[in-house]
Amino acid sequence: MTPMRVDAHHHLWDLSVRDQPWTAGMPALRRSFSVDDLRPELASAGIDATVVVQTVGVLAETEELLALAAGEPLITGVVGWVDLTSPSIADDLDRLQDGPGGDRLVAIRNGAQDEPDPRWLMRPDVLNGLRQVAARELAYDLLVRPPQFAAAVDVVGELPEVTFVLDHAGKPDIAGGGFDVWQPLLQRLAGRANVSVKLSGLVTEADVDHWTTADIRPYAEQLITSFGPDRVMYGSDWPVCNLAGGYPRVAALAAELISELSLDEQKMIMGGTAERWYRWKDAR
Repeated sequence: MTPMRVDAHHHLWDLSVRDQPWTAGMPALRRSFSVDDLRPELASAGIDATVVVQTVGVLAETEELLALAAGEPLITGVVGWVDLTSPSIADDLDRLQDGPGGDRLVAIRNGAQDEPDPRWLMRPDVLNGLRQVAARELAYDLLVRPPQFAAAVDVVGELPEVTFVLDHAGKPDIAGGGFDVWQPLLQRLAGRANVSVKLSGLVTEADVDHWTTADIRPYAEQLITSFGPDRVMYGSDWPVCNLAGGYPRVAALAAELISELSLDEQKMIMGGTAERWYRWKDAR
């Protein structure tokens, strides 16, 4: 069977249902984005399936995304949100998995990058929450920037039973020439066998109006060298990528960046890694 080509990171939202405060000051994102908006972008890039990722810290959003995924063949996985520190986290996770579309829940994510405490990931209540996530065979998406990398390295080492996925390569400051700060931090995280990484979100860390493939290439090459293709997965970060060129340009960038790899390695990045690390329950 030909492996699915998977976009492992995109978002959907309906502003008539819930505001997205994080989009303030970004007119291109201040509207609703649906599967029907995304569908032609996926078709043009030859993408077979997707993973939709939470955007706000509201349990109801995750329930809505799961219900959507239950009736949408394109969405093979949902990365949802729960409050890791809540005493009810076990019940919250069970309710999500038992509810409509619960079999599509593949991971949990929180905005660690926005927490005032850069060591938030190592708080005892957070660690307990992560253990509950792992107990349900779910992965955990790390949304961090370089200031939270030390805690990310520590939590990945503290909880080897948890499957971690680093979003957006840890958001290096490409526009500010932040490679030398980011690279050794990434190397430390890559040294842990229970973490993979998304080749996603890099164009919006670069100069959104003037980035080139040459700007992105050193970061992509470092990801692939450090983690290996079997721990790297493609994600568009649509519609956020519309701030920096849109889906066709991001898809073409990914294809160019992995073009010198073997066909098997390209297949891993374009779907195999996501399927392995997110462990969907069936071939959809």
